[in-house]
Amino acid sequence: MTDKPRKIAFICSKGTLDMAYPALIMGWAALGNGIEVTLFFTFWGMDLINKHRIDHLELAPVANTSMKMSLMGVKTGNLGIPNLMGVLPGMTAFATKLMRDKMNELDVPPVREFMQMLADAGAKMYACKMSVDMMDLKKEDFVDGVEAIVTAAEFIEMTEDSQIIFI
Repeated sequence: MTDKPRKIAFICSKGTLDMAYPALIMGWAALGNGIEVTLFFTFWGMDLINKHRIDHLELAPVANTSMKMSLMGVKTGNLGIPNLMGVLPGMTAFATKLMRDKMNELDVPPVREFMQMLADAGAKMYACKMSVDMMDLKKEDFVDGVEAIVTAAEFIEMTEDSQIIFI
């Protein structure tokens, strides 16, 4: 055994509702086990920390071949939603509502609340400088808890000896 604390870092690169939760849930579990947690938001993952987008994340069924509505309470047997149906008006809103309802039923906090819980528990959160510049964002655009805007090189340096998980 080593005396070094265990560390884990999540690179969050997706901005959809279904891709927000993996890092949040695993980060919360890691904090509960005494593991240092860092979250780095890049590209579309910036929506997870953008205070104007965080409450409007969606779940798009188009091109989501794993979209099984039965997992969210709609009885379809083993069938998913055919991709063609995903392009129909209202399908994204429908899928998003089903997921939000299911997460609420399971007492999973909304993304904004989950982010605050992580920050309050000591998780470190950073925005990617290149993505911030590319999207014309500023630190004021981010939810509380985002500590700084850092370059990829700075992130790599600060997460030395960390397990890195890309989402």
